[in-house]
Amino acid sequence: MKTRIIAFAAGMTLIFAVWAQDGPNSQSSETVAKPRKKAADTSTAPASDDDAPKIPSKLSPKATKDADAGSDVTFKSDTNIVNVDVQVLDNKGNPIPNLAKGNFRILEDNVPQTLTQFSTSEAPLTVAMVIEFSARYQAFYSSGWAQTLTASYGFVQQLKPEDYVAVIAYDLRTTILSDFSNDRSKTMEAMQRLRIPGFSESNMFDALAETADRMSKIEGRKSILLISSGQDTFSKLTYDKARKSLQEAGVPIYAIEMLQIQRLMSNMSGGQEMAFLQGDNELRTFTKETGGQAFFPRFVQELPAVFQSISQSLRNQYSLGYSPNNQAHDGKFRKLTVQLVNPASNEPLRMVDEKGKPMKYTILAKAGYNAPREVE
Repeated sequence: MKTRIIAFAAGMTLIFAVWAQDGPNSQSSETVAKPRKKAADTSTAPASDDDAPKIPSKLSPKATKDADAGSDVTFKSDTNIVNVDVQVLDNKGNPIPNLAKGNFRILEDNVPQTLTQFSTSEAPLTVAMVIEFSARYQAFYSSGWAQTLTASYGFVQQLKPEDYVAVIAYDLRTTILSDFSNDRSKTMEAMQRLRIPGFSESNMFDALAETADRMSKIEGRKSILLISSGQDTFSKLTYDKARKSLQEAGVPIYAIEMLQIQRLMSNMSGGQEMAFLQGDNELRTFTKETGGQAFFPRFVQELPAVFQSISQSLRNQYSLGYSPNNQAHDGKFRKLTVQLVNPASNEPLRMVDEKGKPMKYTILAKAGYNAPREVE
């Protein structure tokens, strides 16, 4: 009898330990990088939606038609069309509308290209919310935890019914809490799992690179919303490799760095402050080179304005397309530069504000893309 009681107690202790470490992964252990394959079902019962791959999403006909769910997209045409989403912001960060096709010039590896496609129509968005959820700064009921939830729920409220969103959390590993869907009940259910972090590490580089790589195979307007402290402590990828991967994927990243007020109020050591400053610079680089923006709100009250700015930026884009002069299928990275010009003079476009004074503007677009490879 005594032996049975000891064995039972040991078993319960082990179960509790596993549960306590699981955090937001309690219902799934699949990662963005390598979705775990489901066991083949030999019965005649129809497959359920749970058997579908996580990312790439079912939203991408190009990624799923006549191919296995896990296969990559291949180019089957001798002519490649490069699509570039561009934002033009004034000196206050507001989108500038009503620009014409002739105002845009794209250079690929410093060679001017001829635009063949141009549109400003508003289309549904596909957004992946990548949320840092580690015990380092987001302990249960801490201010960091509260800010994370406020930012997450606040952004979802800005979405339109036809927009698709996925929720991805990361700490020591990356976990898909909900796949792309416009069913907000699934989104809310996923975010309700952000309660007790399991680990104190954060693999931001891996999470961003894995998500961007999967989303590069999804068509239409897409972006990543990163809610993070900006620090990486455990990624397999280095900063340089992550940066290159994000450039190649070309998915715009919008980052909201949390814990700004905590940094000001706490008595941080030099090492901690340097880690945050490094994170600031990394987020600025990732967002700029992918055509997105980085935000550093100090107070929760600033978040609604941040959400509004991101929403306006995403919905007021110019969609450009061209067939590159260099049609080599060599898989190399091609650098892109977007400029605004006066079509009459071919000189840089000058803009004025409501008072007639010269106005500076900012052009946001991805830094480049990878050329396709020859189809084997």
